[in-house]
Amino acid sequence: MAKVYFTKDISAEGLKKAFHALGVTLKGNVGVKISTGEPGGHNFLQPAFIAPLVQELNGTIVECNTAYAGRRNTTQEHWKAIREHGFDTIAPCDIMDEEGEMAIAVPSGKHLKENFVGSHLTRYQSMLMLSHFKGHAMAGLGGALKNMSIGVASSHGKLEIHTGGKGGTSFKDAFQTDQDVFLESMADADASVMAYLGKENIVYINVANRLSVDCDCDSNPHEPEMADIGIFASLDPVAVDQASVDAVYQSPDEGKAALIERMESRHGIHVIEAAEALGLGSRTYELISLD
Repeated sequence: MAKVYFTKDISAEGLKKAFHALGVTLKGNVGVKISTGEPGGHNFLQPAFIAPLVQELNGTIVECNTAYAGRRNTTQEHWKAIREHGFDTIAPCDIMDEEGEMAIAVPSGKHLKENFVGSHLTRYQSMLMLSHFKGHAMAGLGGALKNMSIGVASSHGKLEIHTGGKGGTSFKDAFQTDQDVFLESMADADASVMAYLGKENIVYINVANRLSVDCDCDSNPHEPEMADIGIFASLDPVAVDQASVDAVYQSPDEGKAALIERMESRHGIHVIEAAEALGLGSRTYELISLD
């Protein structure tokens, strides 16, 4: 059974405590995959919050360009956003598809045979998927599985995932894809990243705060309607996302209704189901409190 560690302490110290509970040492060059946040939005994980852990790991903050029109769909504009949000002041930063992409194999993928990721992925021997857990306009929810799939994919790779491997000429094509196919393609992409880096070289932390129904990719996200929950950490991406979802449902906060509606209306749980079906982790877990 997977172990998921939890603390209500949403602070820099709480974040470090959650990581240390995992009892692992990340080897080599460590990439810390976050969302740098679409300018205009303000729910993304703040530099001061993540800095102590990132610096302890001697990590590099890694991202890829977006596939939709915005302030992060070109390398030049994305670097501006990184600087505006202050991430470059706490650690080295790397837009992994700045110099192009590479294809990595998808083992036993349901829709994808290969996943296109930023070519700089070769620079890293291990990775912390440091995810802001929240809703998402297309995926229903965003946590570790989304951060590892869409987040590590190049701009072109994101479009491939959104279209179930059929590609397309613009992000508009993503809206023509069957929803479950899109979610299953995210799980396929997750499988490729885990196979490439090695399961033992990736750890996952979900921070369930600023629980908007909208993603950090939204420049004008809806204000959260429910209270913060806490930090979840695991060696299992399926378990950490399932635990985060369960915590929303189990919250006594009536404001959870909007986020639940967003998750259910997009069948968001299906990416977790699909990832478990691919053998990427378990939806059955033991929740261990660190408080």
